[in-house]
Amino acid sequence: MSNNVIILIARILLSFMFIFAGFGKVTDPASTAGMIAGAGLPASTALTYLAGLFELATGIAVLVGFQVRIVGWLLAVFCVFTGVVFHLAPVNVPDFPAAANGWINGLNFVNFLKNITLAGAYIMLATNGAGAYSLDARRGAYAAA
Repeated sequence: MSNNVIILIARILLSFMFIFAGFGKVTDPASTAGMIAGAGLPASTALTYLAGLFELATGIAVLVGFQVRIVGWLLAVFCVFTGVVFHLAPVNVPDFPAAANGWINGLNFVNFLKNITLAGAYIMLATNGAGAYSLDARRGAYAAA
Protein backbone atom coordinates (compact mmCIF):
# COMPACT_ATOMS: atom_id res chain seq x y z
CA MET A 1 0.00 0.00 0.00
CA SER A 2 1.46 3.37 -0.97
CA ASN A 3 2.08 6.20 1.48
CA ASN A 4 -0.52 8.28 -0.36
CA VAL A 5 -3.23 5.70 0.34
CA ILE A 6 -2.20 5.61 4.00
CA ILE A 7 -2.31 9.43 4.18
CA LEU A 8 -5.79 9.36 2.63
CA ILE A 9 -6.98 6.82 5.21
CA ALA A 10 -5.45 8.92 8.01
CA ARG A 11 -7.19 12.05 6.69
CA ILE A 12 -10.54 10.25 6.61
CA LEU A 13 -10.08 9.05 10.19
CA LEU A 14 -8.84 12.45 11.43
CA SER A 15 -11.71 14.29 9.76
CA PHE A 16 -14.52 12.18 11.19
CA MET A 17 -14.38 13.49 14.75
CA PHE A 18 -14.47 17.16 13.78
CA ILE A 19 -17.21 16.76 11.17
CA PHE A 20 -19.33 14.80 13.64
CA ALA A 21 -18.64 17.12 16.61
CA GLY A 22 -19.08 20.28 14.55
CA PHE A 23 -22.41 19.10 13.18
CA GLY A 24 -23.55 18.31 16.72
CA LYS A 25 -22.58 21.74 18.02
CA VAL A 26 -24.37 23.54 15.19
CA THR A 27 -27.56 21.48 15.40
CA ASP A 28 -27.76 21.15 19.21
CA PRO A 29 -25.57 23.74 20.94
CA ALA A 30 -27.00 23.48 24.48
CA SER A 31 -24.58 21.03 26.11
CA THR A 32 -21.46 22.59 24.59
CA ALA A 33 -22.69 26.09 25.48
CA GLY A 34 -23.12 24.89 29.07
CA MET A 35 -19.58 23.52 29.11
CA ILE A 36 -18.19 26.78 27.71
CA ALA A 37 -20.15 28.81 30.27
CA GLY A 38 -18.92 26.47 33.00
CA ALA A 39 -15.35 27.24 31.97
CA GLY A 40 -16.07 30.92 32.56
CA LEU A 41 -15.96 32.03 28.94
CA PRO A 42 -18.45 34.67 27.75
CA ALA A 43 -21.02 34.38 24.93
CA SER A 44 -21.18 30.61 25.26
CA THR A 45 -23.85 30.06 22.62
CA ALA A 46 -22.04 32.21 20.06
CA LEU A 47 -18.76 30.47 20.85
CA THR A 48 -20.48 27.10 20.44
CA TYR A 49 -21.68 28.00 16.96
CA LEU A 50 -18.24 29.40 16.04
CA ALA A 51 -16.54 26.24 17.32
CA GLY A 52 -19.05 24.08 15.47
CA LEU A 53 -18.53 25.90 12.19
CA PHE A 54 -14.75 25.80 12.68
CA GLU A 55 -14.87 22.06 13.35
CA LEU A 56 -17.12 21.39 10.35
CA ALA A 57 -15.02 23.50 7.98
CA THR A 58 -11.68 22.13 9.12
CA GLY A 59 -12.98 18.56 9.26
CA ILE A 60 -14.20 18.79 5.68
CA ALA A 61 -10.92 20.45 4.62
CA VAL A 62 -8.95 17.54 6.10
CA LEU A 63 -11.31 15.01 4.49
CA VAL A 64 -10.91 16.42 0.97
CA GLY A 65 -7.30 17.49 1.49
CA PHE A 66 -7.69 21.24 1.07
CA GLN A 67 -5.16 23.62 2.64
CA VAL A 68 -4.10 20.77 4.93
CA ARG A 69 -0.78 22.34 5.93
CA ILE A 70 -2.61 25.37 7.35
CA VAL A 71 -5.63 23.47 8.67
CA GLY A 72 -3.39 20.93 10.40
CA TRP A 73 -1.71 23.67 12.43
CA LEU A 74 -5.05 25.30 13.25
CA LEU A 75 -6.47 22.00 14.49
CA ALA A 76 -3.33 21.23 16.51
CA VAL A 77 -3.66 24.58 18.34
CA PHE A 78 -7.41 24.03 18.76
CA CYS A 79 -6.86 20.56 20.25
CA VAL A 80 -4.29 21.80 22.76
CA PHE A 81 -6.40 24.83 23.71
CA THR A 82 -9.61 22.84 24.22
CA GLY A 83 -7.74 20.08 26.01
CA VAL A 84 -6.22 22.49 28.52
CA VAL A 85 -9.29 24.71 28.98
CA PHE A 86 -12.02 22.06 29.08
CA HIS A 87 -10.44 18.73 30.02
CA LEU A 88 -7.51 19.35 32.36
CA ALA A 89 -9.25 20.92 35.35
CA PRO A 90 -10.99 18.63 37.84
CA VAL A 91 -14.76 18.34 37.62
CA ASN A 92 -16.97 18.28 40.71
CA VAL A 93 -20.66 17.75 40.04
CA PRO A 94 -22.63 18.78 43.13
CA ASP A 95 -24.75 16.03 44.70
CA PHE A 96 -22.83 13.31 42.83
CA PRO A 97 -21.18 10.55 44.86
CA ALA A 98 -17.40 10.82 45.14
CA ALA A 99 -16.96 7.69 43.00
CA ALA A 100 -19.06 9.19 40.20
CA ASN A 101 -17.04 12.41 40.26
CA GLY A 102 -13.85 10.34 40.22
CA TRP A 103 -15.11 8.42 37.18
CA ILE A 104 -16.05 11.68 35.41
CA ASN A 105 -12.59 13.11 36.15
CA GLY A 106 -10.96 10.00 34.77
CA LEU A 107 -12.92 10.30 31.54
CA ASN A 108 -12.17 14.01 31.37
CA PHE A 109 -8.44 13.31 31.66
CA VAL A 110 -8.69 10.71 28.89
CA ASN A 111 -10.24 13.46 26.73
CA PHE A 112 -7.30 15.73 27.58
CA LEU A 113 -4.87 12.99 26.49
CA LYS A 114 -6.91 12.43 23.31
CA ASN A 115 -6.68 16.13 22.46
CA ILE A 116 -2.92 16.26 22.98
CA THR A 117 -2.46 13.10 20.92
CA LEU A 118 -4.62 14.49 18.12
CA ALA A 119 -2.54 17.67 18.14
CA GLY A 120 0.47 15.50 17.30
CA ALA A 121 -1.40 13.84 14.44
CA TYR A 122 -2.44 17.21 13.02
CA ILE A 123 1.12 18.54 13.28
CA MET A 124 2.27 15.50 11.34
CA LEU A 125 -0.43 16.11 8.73
CA ALA A 126 0.53 19.79 8.50
CA THR A 127 4.19 18.85 8.08
CA ASN A 128 3.71 16.10 5.51
CA GLY A 129 0.79 17.50 3.54
CA ALA A 130 -2.40 15.95 2.24
CA GLY A 131 -0.88 13.36 -0.09
CA ALA A 132 -1.53 12.70 -3.75
CA TYR A 133 -5.24 11.96 -3.29
CA SER A 134 -6.27 15.46 -2.28
CA LEU A 135 -7.43 18.80 -3.57
CA ASP A 136 -4.06 20.22 -2.56
CA ALA A 137 -2.34 17.80 -4.98
CA ARG A 138 -4.84 18.62 -7.76
CA ARG A 139 -4.07 22.32 -7.43
CA GLY A 140 -0.30 21.70 -7.29
CA ALA A 141 0.18 22.57 -3.60
CA TYR A 142 1.55 19.12 -2.80
CA ALA A 143 4.34 17.37 -4.61
CA ALA A 144 3.19 13.75 -4.85
CA ALA A 145 5.85 11.18 -3.92
